[in-house]
Amino acid sequence: MARETTYVILDSKVSFFNGQKVEFFVAFHAFQFHHQPMNIMPGSNVVPLGTQKQEKRPEVVSFDRREIDALIQLYSFHVGTGEWRDYAIDMLKDRAVFSIFKRASEVPLYTIEKQPKLARRQGAWSVINANGLILKRGHELKTVLKVLQKKPKLTSV
Repeated sequence: MARETTYVILDSKVSFFNGQKVEFFVAFHAFQFHHQPMNIMPGSNVVPLGTQKQEKRPEVVSFDRREIDALIQLYSFHVGTGEWRDYAIDMLKDRAVFSIFKRASEVPLYTIEKQPKLARRQGAWSVINANGLILKRGHELKTVLKVLQKKPKLTSV
């Protein structure tokens, strides 16, 4: 049997645009056999869902759970000592950035960047200070973060 595309209207909404009545339909298409055609309201502008061009979300670089845990662990240690107070996470097209601030209104003290394009060369991870100087670059996050970890100091009592 031949099939034709039919539509099932789930909901309709009436709105006024420039003084004219406009009806919107929420519909999905279904296949019915030829001998049972389904009537859609005449003049309605219903199109099959698969034919509309869907907007593709841009790909962004992000941190995974393990990486976020390592970054937050380091951040929370320095918050406890009173050195850092705020952070920001930016997920961009070419890199993901974890910025660390002394105060929210300032420029970041450090930025920890993940750039997958550099993974095979110098390493995907880098720690950059407020002046733009790269403090450490590498392939593993844990080794790159060591530059920001405080070393215990020996004090006399």
